[in-house]
Amino acid sequence: MYNIGRNLGDSDMNIYGVSLEELQDYFVSIGSKNFHALQLFNWLYQKRIKAWSEITDMKKEVIKKLEEDFTLEKIKLVKVEKDVDVCKYLFELKDKEHIEAVLMKHDYGNSICVSSQVGCNMGCCFCESGRRKKVRNLETAEMVLQILMIEEELQERISHVVVMGIGEPFDNYDNLIRFIKIINNAKGLAIGSRHITVSTCGIIPKIAEFSNLDLQVNLAVSLHAPNNEIRNQIMPINKVYPIEKLKETLKKYLEKTNRRVTFEYILLNGINDSEECALELAKLVKDINCYINLIPYNETNNLKFKRSSTIQIMRFYDILKKNKINVTIRREFGSKISAACGQLRSKKEEL
Repeated sequence: MYNIGRNLGDSDMNIYGVSLEELQDYFVSIGSKNFHALQLFNWLYQKRIKAWSEITDMKKEVIKKLEEDFTLEKIKLVKVEKDVDVCKYLFELKDKEHIEAVLMKHDYGNSICVSSQVGCNMGCCFCESGRRKKVRNLETAEMVLQILMIEEELQERISHVVVMGIGEPFDNYDNLIRFIKIINNAKGLAIGSRHITVSTCGIIPKIAEFSNLDLQVNLAVSLHAPNNEIRNQIMPINKVYPIEKLKETLKKYLEKTNRRVTFEYILLNGINDSEECALELAKLVKDINCYINLIPYNETNNLKFKRSSTIQIMRFYDILKKNKINVTIRREFGSKISAACGQLRSKKEEL
């Protein structure tokens, strides 16, 4: 059971950040019935109410108590950039901070990449989000509302969620887990656990903790280098949790969960895209149940890194294939929009 994190009487607590189990406890605590939690989830996530007065199957005094204790406040959609099969959304939060979410249309459904923090403290040198430091964690509701508001704008269902936007999800662990429970719940957004992916730069204690949860959610690890020397240069987290320790933890994760791990690998020209790097990467992961997701880099004017050539990307891919590594090249979206993670927020904040 997860604590809501504030006193139940706090009137500014956003209802979209409260799990079904927490709502059951809440209704019991106010002398009501716990089945009201299921009713309320239905009003919130199936019927999508905009005001407490729309609820018709609870007593007036219960509805009045909900109105006193919780808010239905949304986050503000301030900008949308669109390209073929992709939309990038900029949201303004109640404290005037900004976050992004990205919708990608696939043949298997609509996927959304959500943010978990305002800014990021991991400091990955190639990342626009890391260039602007962490301001704060997102509340659970601010994560859930990214999905709700994009579904409302799109008038279509979101079937897949990846927590790969601004921020390091495992640096906001409790809110992340509550978010997953809400969107995965059959009475919530009913997004299947195997359609949810969480990405981390490699925070080992949280990977270990995550492995103990019976969630069946996908884990992706931002690797981006085949050895400590390169990874230390581009990802400061590696100096705390080096590759050999990360690999050891992931092997334990696999033993516990029997869930394949995805390694994300952004190809940076002249940094990590050589044939030697490809061979070293193949050797590193050959004994792990995984696949490699090669990602062409989205360049930004604020950072010095450059995208690897298409020829070099294919050469890297072919070497992994020849070494019997499961590998894909991520489909590129949004050549006409602010494609890099955090780029749209940076443009807004730096006006």
